[in-house]
Parts: sequence; structure tokens; C-alpha cells
Amino acid sequence: MSVYDFTVKSSKGEEISLSQYEGKALLIVNTATKCGFATQFDGLEKLHQDYADRGFEVLGFPCNQFMNQEPVEDDEMENVCKVNFGVNFPLFARVDVNGSDAHPLYQHLKKSQKGTIGSDVKWNFTKFLVNQQGEVIERFAPTTKPEKIQPEIEKLLK
Repeated sequence: MSVYDFTVKSSKGEEISLSQYEGKALLIVNTATKCGFATQFDGLEKLHQDYADRGFEVLGFPCNQFMNQEPVEDDEMENVCKVNFGVNFPLFARVDVNGSDAHPLYQHLKKSQKGTIGSDVKWNFTKFLVNQQGEVIERFAPTTKPEKIQPEIEKLLK
């Protein structure tokens, strides 16, 4: 199974097949506009802009499981991200990343790349790097700044 086999919802509630990203490298991130790591939106957008023409996309999945840091509704959240953070990369509907209601995509991501202490996502802005075959190849902690991931993206896009 690959990341491309999953379906997610857009911020407007439409079903989106991740197969539309087939052949692209992806960075999948659980985001939150009220999180202390929200300053990473700038770096994520820069990665998205710098590598989009080489077959790379950042995909944002808002999550409200960590101290209510994504309290706004999906359509409002997308607007907040565009206006306050200049985000143009795709943002999807809010998801659970842990627990019995974790989205199947996140169940797959966590199974593919466990964290240093178990497989649960520990906080917002955990990042999963996916190669062009849809395989999850690396997981980055919330504290890992987007620019630190750049060398790994470069390797994938060679």
C-alpha cells in the first residue's frame, strides 16, 4: 500500500484521491494555526515553492488533538493560513492523527515510520517525507525546521 492509495477530504468537504499526486515526492504535515510551531508555515511554503516545479508538494493536514491548537472550522482555517501565513500548499480537512479515530492515512504513515518513542504523533508539525513511489521514507519531529529537511528533498528529486 502507498500513500497514493488513500482518499482524504478537502477543506470544503470534497473527497480527494491522493493518487493525483502519484509520481511526486511529498511532505505530509499535521498543522495547527495556534501552535507555537506555526512559524514553520513560512518554511513549509518556501519548500513548496522552491521544489514544486521539480515534482514536490507539501500537504497540510490540520489537527486539533494537541491542546486545541486548531479550533477553527476547515474553511476558516484555510483562509487563516493563506492570510496570516501566506500558505498556498494544499490544506485538507482537519483530521485526527492518533487514537481510534486516526485517519487511515495517518495510521499508514505512523506504521511506516515510527517515532523515537512509539508510533504516535507527539505534536503538531510532525512531518513525513514520501518518495515518488508513495513510500514513507522518513519522519521528522515537530522541532525539525523545514529548511533542515531540504537536503533529503534534494536527494529524492535528483
